[in-house]
Amino acid sequence: MKNTLRKLLSVFLCVLLVFGISGTASFADGEEELPAKGETEPFRISVSMNGDAGTQRGFCWFTKTQTDTKIEVLDESGASAGKVTFTDSQEWEGNYYHKATVSELEAGGSYTFRVGNGTEWSEYGSFVTDDGDDSFSFIEIADVQATPLENFQKAALTVSAAFETLPEAEFVVNCGDFTNDSTNEEWDRFDCAFAELNKNCTMVPVAGNHDGLGVENWFNNMFNLDTSESVQTKDGVNYSFDYGNAHIAVLNTNDMFCMTLTQMKWLKNDLDSTDKDWKICFMHKSPYTLGKDGKWPDALYLGESLARVFDMCDVDLVVSGHDHMYLRTKPLKNNMLNDDGTTYILSGTAGTKRYEVREFLAGMFLNTDFIDALTVQKGGYGNYWNGEDWNSTSEENIGGCFNTVQIKGGTLTFNSYIRNDETGEVKNIDTYSVTKETGKNKATFSGDNTTSAFEYYLGLIPSFICLAIYTFGSWLPRFLLDLPYILYVYITQDTF
Repeated sequence: MKNTLRKLLSVFLCVLLVFGISGTASFADGEEELPAKGETEPFRISVSMNGDAGTQRGFCWFTKTQTDTKIEVLDESGASAGKVTFTDSQEWEGNYYHKATVSELEAGGSYTFRVGNGTEWSEYGSFVTDDGDDSFSFIEIADVQATPLENFQKAALTVSAAFETLPEAEFVVNCGDFTNDSTNEEWDRFDCAFAELNKNCTMVPVAGNHDGLGVENWFNNMFNLDTSESVQTKDGVNYSFDYGNAHIAVLNTNDMFCMTLTQMKWLKNDLDSTDKDWKICFMHKSPYTLGKDGKWPDALYLGESLARVFDMCDVDLVVSGHDHMYLRTKPLKNNMLNDDGTTYILSGTAGTKRYEVREFLAGMFLNTDFIDALTVQKGGYGNYWNGEDWNSTSEENIGGCFNTVQIKGGTLTFNSYIRNDETGEVKNIDTYSVTKETGKNKATFSGDNTTSAFEYYLGLIPSFICLAIYTFGSWLPRFLLDLPYILYVYITQDTF
């Protein structure tokens, strides 16, 4: 029953997204005009993973003025379901956010919900809960990072294509950079383009640098997440949950520009506390990239520090965004090829801002022997990895990227697709599948994995020292050695 409902929901979402995209925007004097909202009308509605994936969800929405916080959740029979815990509405940047957490739901259930103040309600949304078996699937995207409504709408078409491709998807992971500048105007445009998706499928949001750095508290105020173990919430949230036979950890790479030792300690304890068959991590910045941010020390530091945690904890898959191209590594351990290592995927961009390869990164910053797949989505390039280099091109690669993940017992399959900008056709650009023996992971940590504010701020000192040592001892010498090539590429190709 749940699979049938999921597929019907997927078709419904695709129709709503397509018609919503074509009908929501009007223009006056070149300015985008969004539909007017009532003073207590709910908007920016989202349902997020929060705690136990089988029994609990987090809801967040906004209103223009302060009003009561109410939610109604119904099961398949139309009966009221779940236990509701409210967070009072709080003012944020001229609007008021509302949060509610609903627990005591049934595993494997399909639910509808609406939010409001008890008098004025939203339209109904929907979601499903984890049934706990070892077969499930989900969608992953990254870097919508738009400013004008038109670009948000193009990204929404990419997500619509994702649901057409994988109608049984149970949730969506967004690896960050929801908007470009995290302003009210941009979040309203994001909501205009993605409203039906956000309230009809559980979201797993990841904080990007455009969601956290320099725009403090926006990310945590936009979603209702489990922050009980997050080392801090000012520029992002780290959290984890189990789904089926997988343990999923979400990281915050805005934490002291990339990641503190405190968050790495949390991650190791978190990964050591599970006996689930699959260990999957999502974050925004990637340690392995040929994009424009691959030349800076923050993301590269992750390959020297965070990757050690992945190695120690036998993480199967790490998925990131940030550099707006698709790249998959071969399995790596200790920064060397190893069939038993971790596969890293830079998941492309669902949006319209796309990066070309920075040739000067090859060799000095990324060993090209590590690359198993690469696709550049940018117009005029469309490069892809042919097994030896990225000089092959295809116009079909110009478009928004989305990814699907399917887990069936001991097999995980990751597929990447591009929806062509011109034709709307969907092309499978990469397939990665791995099979493992299940039932082998053992939990080796139990206990308190929370961090006090005092512990966090005390830990900033050694974290800063480690980042500085890497920056001046490892990154800077490589950057200076590579500088002539960097300047050559900048002069001849106008890329940096």
